[in-house]
Amino acid sequence: MQVKKSDLKRQAILETAYRLFRAQGFDKTSMAEITAQVGGSKATVYSHFPSKEGLFVECMMAALENYMSGTLKYLDASRADPRTALLAFGSSVLNFICSPEQLEVRRLIIAEAARSGTGKLFFDKITALRAKLSAFLAECMASGSLRRADPELAAEQLGAMLEAEMLEPLLLQVREGSPDERETARAAKRAVDAFLRAYAPTSPQTLQREQCPN
Repeated sequence: MQVKKSDLKRQAILETAYRLFRAQGFDKTSMAEITAQVGGSKATVYSHFPSKEGLFVECMMAALENYMSGTLKYLDASRADPRTALLAFGSSVLNFICSPEQLEVRRLIIAEAARSGTGKLFFDKITALRAKLSAFLAECMASGSLRRADPELAAEQLGAMLEAEMLEPLLLQVREGSPDERETARAAKRAVDAFLRAYAPTSPQTLQREQCPN
């Protein structure tokens, strides 16, 4: 299928903006500079992205969205049990978010979150991605592999458990050097195992006791 010229232009704008925002930060990067490096007019840039804030969100999230499209393939309840699927998913997520480039992006996102609703735009994007995990957990709950609960809350809790062990020290530069794949796999295992203990299916005996308290 032939790629549209407008799609190529949009991608060029995203790639240029991403490079400049990372190198210079939000304030020192102007739409005029982005336009000059991409070529064309400001009107063309604004036809794709109505504001600098919107462009910032889109280009910072583009890498995550592209990566997650491959990572989400692990969440296939028809091919794997929940633990196998979540271990693969969790390891993949940690390898990505703990990379030096994504740590730099996360710092930029946090630094600009209070600017003109930028934080909400980021949150909406992340929530949309997390919906895929929520849907997988809802399927597991419906099949009895996990106990019934709010799948959206469960997805948020799993995300927090995956990040808890190593993301903060990396973001705050307390730790030097990124973890290798063996370390992220071990961290993912600890998070997933704790999550699965919390959401283990309720046994008939326990369910009866909960329904008929003394």
